[in-house]
Order: sequence, then C-alpha cells, then structure tokens
Amino acid sequence: MSMASLPNSPALSFSSSLSTTANLLPCRRFTAFPRRRASSFSVQAKIREIFMPALSSTMTEGKIVSWIKSEGDMLSKGDSVVVVESDKADMDVETFYDGILAAIVVADGETAPVGAPIGLLADSPEEVAEAKAKAAKSVPSGSPAPASPSDPSPATPPPPPPPAKSVSEGPAKIVATPQAKKLAKQHKVDISTVAGTGPFGRITPADVEAAAGISPSKRNVAPAASPAPATPAPPSKAASGSAAPAPIPGSSVVPFTTMQSAVAKNMMESLSVPTFRVGYPVTTDALDALYEKVKPKGVTMTAILAKAAAMALVQHPVVNATCKDGKNFVYNGNINVAVAVAINGGLITPVLQDADKLDLYLLSQKWKELVEKARAKQLQPHEYNSGTFTLSNLGMFGVDRFDAILPPGQGAIMAVGASKPTVLADKDGFFSVKNKMLVNVTADHRIIYGADLAAFLQTFSKIIENPESLTL
Repeated sequence: MSMASLPNSPALSFSSSLSTTANLLPCRRFTAFPRRRASSFSVQAKIREIFMPALSSTMTEGKIVSWIKSEGDMLSKGDSVVVVESDKADMDVETFYDGILAAIVVADGETAPVGAPIGLLADSPEEVAEAKAKAAKSVPSGSPAPASPSDPSPATPPPPPPPAKSVSEGPAKIVATPQAKKLAKQHKVDISTVAGTGPFGRITPADVEAAAGISPSKRNVAPAASPAPATPAPPSKAASGSAAPAPIPGSSVVPFTTMQSAVAKNMMESLSVPTFRVGYPVTTDALDALYEKVKPKGVTMTAILAKAAAMALVQHPVVNATCKDGKNFVYNGNINVAVAVAINGGLITPVLQDADKLDLYLLSQKWKELVEKARAKQLQPHEYNSGTFTLSNLGMFGVDRFDAILPPGQGAIMAVGASKPTVLADKDGFFSVKNKMLVNVTADHRIIYGADLAAFLQTFSKIIENPESLTL
C-alpha cells in the first residue's frame, strides 16, 4: 500500500540550498544523523536540491516508494512531496519551501545514498527548463555506464600481450611443476632445454620424461592425471558459477527489499558476538488463569510476557546491559523491551519503552498501537531502534522451543515457546499434569555469564508462576 494514501503517515521536512554548490541536507522533525555529500551537478541560484534524508542512524541509502507530487506541480511549505522507504519504515517527506517541482532525479522504485539529490525545486517557471537541463546532464555524467565501455577496450588488448610474453620468456625463466623438477634431477635432464606443454608453457612431468626418452609408463600416467585436475579445476568453478543463477527450471531471483537487506546486515553483524544460550522450563497455570481474566480488557499475552521480563530485568540489570566495542559495557538506565513482529516482507522489533514503569493495561494499549504502526510501516526510528532487551514469541504457532539470534547492540534476547500440558512428579512421587513453556535466552557472553542468566530466568519464572504482581 502506498504511503501516499495514508493521511496520518509520519512526515519529514527537507530544506534545500540556494548556492552554486548546493549541498545542505534536509531538516528533520526528529533527531537524525545528517550526512553531507557533494552534489554530482552544480545548481544555479534559486534552484534548490531535494536530498535523500537520513531517517535513522543506520540508514545509508533510501528507496523512493512513490512521488506524491509530479514534475511541474506547485508546492507550498509543508506539502508532502515524496514517500521514502528506509530500512524499517516508510515516511512522507515534506517541502520546507514554496516553489515548483522542476525535475525528479530519482524515480519511483530507485534507490539513492543519503544526501544525494533526488529532485530539483525551482522558484519560478523561468527556472524550470534550466533545472530540467541540469538534471538531464547529471544522469550521463553520474552514471558509470561510460566507464564500463571504456574498460573493455583496454581490457581486450592486454590478453594478446601476456601470451606473447609467456612464449618469449619461456626459455629465459624456468616454469615447471615440483614433480617435473624432481624428475629432471633424477634423470639428469637439463630442464632449461625442455619445452613445456602445460598452461602458459609450464613444464610438466610428462615433458621431462619425454626429454629423457622414457617411454609412457605408469609414472607417466600418474603425472598426466595430476595436472589434469589442476587444469579443469578453474573451468569447473566457472561452470558452477554460471550454472548458479538458474539451477532449477522455473526458478527466479528476487532481490532483497530494503528491510530484508537491513535484517541480513544485522544478522551478519551478530555473528561477531560470542553468545551462549540457557533454557528454562516455566509453569504457566497461574499465568493462563490471569490471561483469561484480563483478556476481555484488551490485555495481550505479549504485553504480559514483556511486563514480566521487564520486572525481572529490574533485579538483574546486567542482562539489560549493552557492549558495543568489546572494551566496555553500559548499564542502560531504561528498560526498553523490543518485541519481534513479522510483517509482510520482513521483520521489525517495535519497542515498549520503560516497560517496567507502565501498568499492564497501558502497556497492552501501547503495544497494539505499535503493531498497527509497524504493519503500516509508520514507526518512527525511536520506536524500533531503542530496545535494550528483545522478546521473541512463537508460542502462538505451537512452537515448543527455538533459539533466537542476538540483535546488534543488545545484551540478551528471550525466545518463548508454547505452553503445553506436561506430566510432572512431585517430591512425594505423585503425578500431576501442569502447563509448562520452555524459555531460551541467548546472551552476549562478554558481559553476561551463565550464573547471571540462570538467576534472571529464576526470577522470571517466579513472576510468571505468581503473576499477581503484574497487575499492580
């Protein structure tokens, strides 16, 4: 769904420049991290550049979802002009000036680095033609297309010279396999007089045996087999590379969306953190009874689990800590519980800020608002990138246990499975059936140790098994 059709979508204002070296970045309605980037084309006075805004601290490029305005449209200060997709959300960009949208430099569906010009704004109709000309000139000059044709031309001549050099230098420089040199010494053959038949004139064992007058033997067969795999090896790699794009008939290659690219980047970054995992069974009969009582009032199970986790984190602040550089770590002053949510085409983690301080009902209301904004791709950056601890719940899908990957910049993530009836024996040997769920926590071992995590899970279990404190 285009964000242009959402009347309440978050908005962002941009500013632009008046000088001949225009390169002022957009002004934003939230704290962002502007980057300066030299314009790829000069702009005359009264023609302003519209830049790709930085919608978050991790955003390096943005994708144009759609232009709300068309070329030639009159713009007034505050009008929404374009919808930009960042790594987590879509946002409307508003104009900071009155004027005419003279030229669109980056079209719908295309991406541009943060700080790059995506359009031109003219003050009057007289400057529209000039702006269009500037925009048109920027395309060929900025595109790498001319550079690529010029590369093949020098690349074509070099191949002929190398073969010529290898032939002429063959007698001067001896190029032989180790086995060929060994055979030459064994049979007292002057290897400098042997003509190589291997790749690039390399002397093979077979060449030495031929120079020594040795008839084909088992020894000759073995050397022949040894260089053979070496020569076909490169083609096999090339063949596998060429076959990779379409190994299965009817398959298709789908490029990552901006969000999927961000998730992939974060997951790769997570691999650099030494983590460990601890599992813990939790009895949920009392929790299930509480949920049935508060469910009619709009309370969700996710809110209950987030509240319980936040209360446990108050008692175990090291589990809420963060280590970013491997040299020191930070005890976070706020307990912000991020909760993983699957949305169309990706994954996002809306953050319940100060989850330990909000009552259960307010927390549930806040969570519903965040989910609606996440699915509409309307979350503000601080609503998805400020988490200090993450909760991932797959229990509603019947999953009994799973491991979660630690998000970058956090100390721990909790994976919650489904609550299922389990047969238990008490200390007297009597059997009973109780509901249990398995909780697995993945933690950064640089700052959190096994005993820390075990103590945290014990506290979490006590809160779940005696949930009256959750409603206070």
